[in-house]
Amino acid sequence: MSWIENRFEEGLIVTSLDWAINWGRSSSIWPMTFGLACCAIEMMAVGASRFDIDRFGAGAFRASPRQSDLMIVAGTVTYKMASRLKRLYNQMAEPKYVMAMGACTVGGGPYFKHGYHVVKGVDLVVPVDVYIPGCPPRPEALLEGLMRLQDKIRSQTRKKSLMTKAKEAVLN
Repeated sequence: MSWIENRFEEGLIVTSLDWAINWGRSSSIWPMTFGLACCAIEMMAVGASRFDIDRFGAGAFRASPRQSDLMIVAGTVTYKMASRLKRLYNQMAEPKYVMAMGACTVGGGPYFKHGYHVVKGVDLVVPVDVYIPGCPPRPEALLEGLMRLQDKIRSQTRKKSLMTKAKEAVLN
């Protein structure tokens, strides 16, 4: 017989506050669409019934940065668009996450070598949490990236959240 037996009421659940908050955050991600090129078509396919992003709790695509906590950057980021991307990121509420989807978003793609206007990776503009490679990446890859983001959210603690804010302050 253990010492804790019969000490709590029936139906009482004991957990850590971090676990409960992270479970809620990871199960209700609201992405903001930021489709810039061909990767956006694959992102739209994820919202359709075949791939069903709703089963991960991320089906409510938002058009407003104030209503979303995940920015999915899909496509080629140019220097002209970088300032707008940064503005939308700054308007998002905390905690906020960024997914870089596609070769052009991750590292400039084939356009960086021959163009003066393409940013070599969106991580030079905003901090990226998950990278999804491919040209264009399949919808399954976006779902895998979403699952990796959920794992990252579930493992966060209050201390890690404060460290993330310090990292963003350096980028600003």
